[in-house]
This record gives sequence, C-alpha cells and structure tokens, in this order.
Amino acid sequence: MAQYFEPSTDTDANFANSVAGQTNSYFLPAIYSKKVLNFFRKASVAEAITNTDYEGEISAFGDSVRIIKEPVISVSSYTRGSNTTATKLTDQEVNLVVDTANAFKFIVDDIETSMSHVNFKEVAASSAAYALRDAFDTAVIAAGFTGVSTSSPDHTLGTDSATHLGAGVYDGSGAVGLDVTDPLDLLARMAKLLDEQNVPEEGRWIVAPPSFYEQLSQSGSKLLSVDFNAGQGSIRNGLVTSGKLRGFSMYKSNNVATPSNADGKLLAGHMSAICTAQTITSTEVIRDPDSFGDICRGLHVFGVKVLRDEALVGAFYNV
Repeated sequence: MAQYFEPSTDTDANFANSVAGQTNSYFLPAIYSKKVLNFFRKASVAEAITNTDYEGEISAFGDSVRIIKEPVISVSSYTRGSNTTATKLTDQEVNLVVDTANAFKFIVDDIETSMSHVNFKEVAASSAAYALRDAFDTAVIAAGFTGVSTSSPDHTLGTDSATHLGAGVYDGSGAVGLDVTDPLDLLARMAKLLDEQNVPEEGRWIVAPPSFYEQLSQSGSKLLSVDFNAGQGSIRNGLVTSGKLRGFSMYKSNNVATPSNADGKLLAGHMSAICTAQTITSTEVIRDPDSFGDICRGLHVFGVKVLRDEALVGAFYNV
C-alpha cells in the first residue's frame, strides 16, 4: 500500500540552501532609484523686493554703478516783473559697489561618473546654485534692516534690547506711542510711516519670519476679509498670499535673523528702497591634478545698496 505524505509548508524543507551558511536561497537585488532625495530649501525673496535695474551693468567683482539721484527743484512765488529764483542742478549720486563674492567648488570622481546611478555633477551643481542664492538672500535682508532710517524720520519700531510685555506684537518704543497686541495694527502703523514719506502704495512689501505669520493667523476674524486670500496664494519665492494686506505684498523668510532680546523682527519697504546687482562671473570644470576626477567651481558676485532709507520700516516684536 502506497504511503501518502502531506506537502511540507516549511520553506527550508522544500528548498535546501546551495551554499553553507547562507540565510536564504533567493537573490534579492538592490534597486537604486534615479531620483535624488533633495533637502528642504528656504524660499528666496531678495529678487522680489529689490530694484534690479542696474544688474546688467556689472561683470566682475569690484565693479561699481554710479546712480544719479533725481534733483529736487524749489518752487518760489512770482509777481509780474520780478526776478525768478533758479535752482542749481546738482549731480548727487549713489555708488553701488559689487563688493561681495561667494564661490563653490566640488570634485566628482571618475568612478562616480561612470558607475553612479545618478548624475552627481548635475545634482551637486543644483545644490551649489541654491547655496549661492541663499547666501545672497540673507545678505540682502540684513542690509535692509541695517539701512532703515533711525532719524528724520525714525522708522525703527521698538528695539531688540527693549523689554516687551504681554502677548502679541509690541513696538516697545514710547517715541512712536504704539502699544498693540494685534499684528494688523502693527502693519497699519508701518504703512502710515511710509505714507508720511509719500512712498507709493504700489510696490510695497513686508518680509517676516514664520513666528509673525503665526500671530497674524491668530488675530481672529479680521483676517477673514478680501485683503487676505489664505490658501489661494503661492508660496513660491516666499510669497504668502496673492492679495495684499494693509497695502503690502506679504513674504515669509527664514533668512530674517532673530534679534538678541526679542522674539522676532520684520522689514517693510518699497521696491525702490534697496538696489541689488548680481552675476555669475565664472563657472568651469577642470581636471583635478591630485585625483581621477573633475573639479567643478563657480564664482558669484553681488552688491547691495539702500537707495531710499525713508522707504524702509523695521519693527521688533515679542509673541
């Protein structure tokens, strides 16, 4: 009589390893994705808030652009037969100097080029371009804060060494008489200071860190109006909303430095207030004399100049 055996469900019983010590008998190939996991990148706002009209006039580090300021013409009363008063034209100028240079350099080994599943040179070049742009953006925002007028007119609301009390946004300066808990009131005061200097409403902007926008979103039903299109705007290049708030285009940036004794600060201004000029003067690929690989390097130069300090307003706040 034939014997019947139940088939075994044990993998090791059905398939013996062909190599002693091997944990399984299957070949599991490693699959390498051709997509690269890029790191998160900060938004850049410098090109959106500055005047770049003179950018095409530079070509190298040390170049300068002489910008002639518009003359101020005086008006005097006139009676028949009297002599008129002439205004002598002056050629007062502002000098924009390309005085900052940043460089990148990396080496792509021949082994990486021939055997890698991704284009290392292209990936690294993209990362280098972002690093240059981020450094430029940080420098422009810092120059804007430094260039705010502090006398005639005083456009600095609060100070990073002042003591701020309570919740919300505070100016902390008795000179301007502003003590508010609603960030919308702070924006209104900044708009007023620009109005007093005849700064055009078209082209106004504000750059602030995420902590300010957190307070702004918590200011209640005031934001549920047509001047704040939450969710309908674009965050590309730091733009928070497609609409304007208190006349300002709203930008968010992590490149706004945190002050020493306050939770944060924000900068408002007009497109004509800050002038920038930048260019990539050189990019090249050369053989590395010390290894089998290519050296990729580039040089980025730029200059930043505050042309109209009265068209900038800075404010410190605590939350």
